[in-house]
Order: sequence, then C-alpha cells, then structure tokens
Amino acid sequence: MTELSVETNVSEIVKEVPQTGDLFRKLRIDFCCGGKIPLRTAAIDQHLDPDEVFEKVKSIQSKQTEYKQLLPTSLDEKALIEHIQTKHHAYLREELPSLTPYITKVSKVHGENHPHLMRVKEIFTVLKRELIDHTDDEDHVVFPLINQFIENPTEEHAKQLQPHVLELEEEHENAGNLLKELRVITDNFTPPESACGTFRLVYQRLEQLEKDTFEHIHLENNILFENVRTAI
Repeated sequence: MTELSVETNVSEIVKEVPQTGDLFRKLRIDFCCGGKIPLRTAAIDQHLDPDEVFEKVKSIQSKQTEYKQLLPTSLDEKALIEHIQTKHHAYLREELPSLTPYITKVSKVHGENHPHLMRVKEIFTVLKRELIDHTDDEDHVVFPLINQFIENPTEEHAKQLQPHVLELEEEHENAGNLLKELRVITDNFTPPESACGTFRLVYQRLEQLEKDTFEHIHLENNILFENVRTAI
C-alpha cells in the first residue's frame, strides 16, 4: 500500500482508501477529473487546513484496515469493468428514470418560491441524457475495445482505443462539473426547514447520485484507464 501524506495526489488517496471519496465530496475536493494534484494543494484551494484534512484521511484509513475490504485496485481490468457495469451502470439505468418524476414534481410545485429548483431540473435533464448515452457507449463500444486490447495489446488496438478513452474523460469532466453545480445551488443538498417529504427525498437521492457517479468516474479515470495507458 502506498504511504500516504499531504503530498500524495488526491486520486491516489481515494484509490488506496475508497471511503475518503465521501470525505472529499463533502469538502468539495475533486478526486475524479481534477484529482491528480497533492492533497495539500487541493485543501488550500478550498480554504481548508491540509493537516486537518489529512488527519481525517488517516482516521478513515485506519477503519478501512480494520474492515479488510476488497479494494478495486485488486481487480484486473475485466473484473473491474464487470464491477462498474453491475454496480454503477445498473444503478444509473434504474435511478435516473425513477428520479425524473420526483424532480419534475418538486420543481413545478416549489419552483416559484425556490427558483433554483428550475436549474436543478435543467441540470438533471442534461445529466440523465448524457449519463445514459455515456454508459451505453461504454458497454457496447469502449469496454469491448478495452477487453480486446488487454487480450491482444497490439499497436493497432491501442490506436483504436485511445480516442474513445479521451472522449470518455471529457464526458466525465462535464458530468462532474454539473454535479458540482448541483451541490452549490442546493447548499450541499440541504433542503429548507419547510421542505416537504418529496423535496427532501429529491435532495437525498441527488446526493446519492453524486456519490455514485464520482465513484464511477474515479474507478474509470484513475484505475481502469490508467491501467490501460500503462499497458499501451
């Protein structure tokens, strides 16, 4: 296991200690697309004390050691792809359509008193379309190309795969930016005191969507794609 410090890149910390993703998400520290910077720099950028943040990281690491959980880094590329599909892709295909009517209802009923809900609806609509298209592209095009390359790592297969990976990373960054905006305009997914049950449910499920998507992006950008680049 990598020896962690405040100089360790954020993405590397989450790779070694996956639960730190929850901490970084709450602190608005990007561990997905912008995670290849030292924890010290990321903390300072968010006006946080790097040493205090690192103490929290070490606490989480200690608990992880106790749990002795299986890390995604221990999976080979094919197993990691299967994990992404069965956990994250399946979640998106079920959750995005299910959440749609609740967001529509909340924005319609409460949008006049809470105008930001109209923007919430806009962002969710874009995310829903882009994430579904994104997962379909991965399942039917990119993941088969990765498996093909791993089985037969020729220069031809590498050239065929590279532009797809770059495109996916750009799409990840776009999705990440939309989710960051959602967190800001919802005040960290904190509903007003007067919010009804549906209002609160929407915020809870949006926060879970953010959590799952950031984990999804991290597994691809910082583990799967990095492993493929190492093999190229």
